[in-house]
Amino acid sequence: MIVLAAVAVLLPFAAAFIGMIFGPTISHLLTPFARRVRRSVPSGTANGRARILARRLPANGPALVAVLPVAASTVLTAVIAVVLWQRSQVRTGTLTLVRTGGIPFGISLDIDRTAAVVALLVCCVALAVQVYSVAYMRDDPRYSSYAAFISLFTSAMLIVVFSGDLLVLYVGWEIMGVCSYFLIGHYWHDRATSRAAVKAFLVTRLGDVGFLFGIFVLGLAAHSFEIRTVLSRVPSMSHTTLVAGTLLLLCGVAGKSAQFPLHTWLPDAMAGPTPVSALIHAATMVAAGIYVVARLYAAFLFAPATLTVLGVIAAISMLGAALAALAQDDLKRVLAYSTISQLAYMGGGLAVGTRGGALFHLLAHGAFKALLFLGAGCVIVAVGSNMLSAMGGLRHAMPVTFWSMTVGFAALAGVPPASGFFSKDTILAQAWKVARQPAAKSDFGWFAYSPLGSGTPAGPGIPPWTAWLVLVAGLLTAAVTAAYATRTWLVAFFGESRSSSGAREATGLMRWPVAVLAVPALILGFFGLGSDELRPELGIMLLSLLFVLAGGGAVFLVWNRDPALDPVRLLGPARPLLRDGFRLDAVYHVLVVRPVVALAEMVVHTDERAVDAAVVGTGRGARRLGGLLRRTENGNPQAYVSGVMAGVVLIVLAVVVLT
Repeated sequence: MIVLAAVAVLLPFAAAFIGMIFGPTISHLLTPFARRVRRSVPSGTANGRARILARRLPANGPALVAVLPVAASTVLTAVIAVVLWQRSQVRTGTLTLVRTGGIPFGISLDIDRTAAVVALLVCCVALAVQVYSVAYMRDDPRYSSYAAFISLFTSAMLIVVFSGDLLVLYVGWEIMGVCSYFLIGHYWHDRATSRAAVKAFLVTRLGDVGFLFGIFVLGLAAHSFEIRTVLSRVPSMSHTTLVAGTLLLLCGVAGKSAQFPLHTWLPDAMAGPTPVSALIHAATMVAAGIYVVARLYAAFLFAPATLTVLGVIAAISMLGAALAALAQDDLKRVLAYSTISQLAYMGGGLAVGTRGGALFHLLAHGAFKALLFLGAGCVIVAVGSNMLSAMGGLRHAMPVTFWSMTVGFAALAGVPPASGFFSKDTILAQAWKVARQPAAKSDFGWFAYSPLGSGTPAGPGIPPWTAWLVLVAGLLTAAVTAAYATRTWLVAFFGESRSSSGAREATGLMRWPVAVLAVPALILGFFGLGSDELRPELGIMLLSLLFVLAGGGAVFLVWNRDPALDPVRLLGPARPLLRDGFRLDAVYHVLVVRPVVALAEMVVHTDERAVDAAVVGTGRGARRLGGLLRRTENGNPQAYVSGVMAGVVLIVLAVVVLT
């Protein structure tokens, strides 16, 4: 099992290495082959597809290098998940131990049911993205490097999922940050794209500083960086150490998972290629933060102050991002704010003690958000614009995309029987349970990861007001989510067509990954019915469904009055504020960017007026002194003899006077 996991991690890494080094060479070598195929295939209509394949072969030569290793990793992770489904035994293995002179760290793998199922999600979404990208990035001259970074991104996330050591986990964590920078900035010639990539890199790095120090705090307190050892020694750690360590970890989680106040990078990251957005939002990067909290949940349970902070952050993020999504005109930004909101649901679930519910929603969200982003890519290619105002009436021209995205929007809004309905209500039910019974503890259910043993206490009780906050925010967010999901669905696919490009269904390599993802987005929720924790409760289910119907129904009624107009027009003067994300970027510009720029200008001014002036002044002084001495070196022998004689006279006088 350990060997299978190691191979699953290494295959995408090998694909990334080959793609980066030999990708252009592969395309170059395939060009003569493609020419021979074109010459050998007749020009008749029966062989038209073969000729098209031959014509496109050089541009997509590295596609096999990108797709096949990820497909193999998908098969391996599926085998691991099936085996651990049948037998829940945890598998661990250390490949090597690195001596550091202090606390050693091991390059080790730690595989349980949670890791297996999350790894399978990562590989499935990555495979769909790679297959989709073969057609989406067909004419991109930098396709080989793009596909290589996708593979490296996948490998890095698998390191985070499978790693048994905190320091190795951090390596995968940071590799994902670098990959996100290069992939978001793939269209480097566009200034907006370049700025979005830099913003994503800097904001997430800000959180990662705290994350690294959090690893140091917990590792040094446990005298080990091995995850299971750290968690087994949590009860013996001081409360101050646990709170400090987990709060520092939460900084990195807020940055990676785009939670308030470090969420502003994610909407701007939509400037990158759409398949990259699908990968980042569904299976890597933003999912990593939630997964790490779930992986180290024993430490967080013994730090209730940290869970309280997480609950407050989640409540602000879920409702604020949902309101921002409601006012967007850019389809990808709607989905970006939606991701922030849905990740906040997971954070809220962790804050109220349902680790299993949070992971369940992570899996469901990965399926339907990958579906929605890849479907959005099909729509954008067909229409030629990201803007909802340029769409409309697409359900007849794009039936496969329409029905697939209908499933995705239903899952996003929490409409039964789609997966989001079950996973979201699990979190709300746990919040209601803790709010009514402060002493209630969560049963971890199928996603159990308890190195402390089944009888381990859940730590100090979660504050009931935190549960009330998560519950109220979650119900309001359910209504707003249904509203913006319904609005996006209606404006994009119904009404009159507002595009003059003659929209039509996307090519098969783009269309079928979307259709396949619709299956788990629809049925994944039923897998939780076998667990007491993941089974929805009737009261909360009906209450949540009432909020969903209220939000979606209100938008439908407004739209139905005049389908040619956008329903969010009723937001009136509040829409610009919501569309700009409550202008938080402007606040950061005033409070952070301007002071930093002013400080940088002051440093430059000081450098020019003080440091540079001292250096330049020293040089000028040396030159002037040299100029004075140079006058004595004029090449006149008489002056030299006169100088020597004058020196002799001065020496004689000095001897006579002093003696």
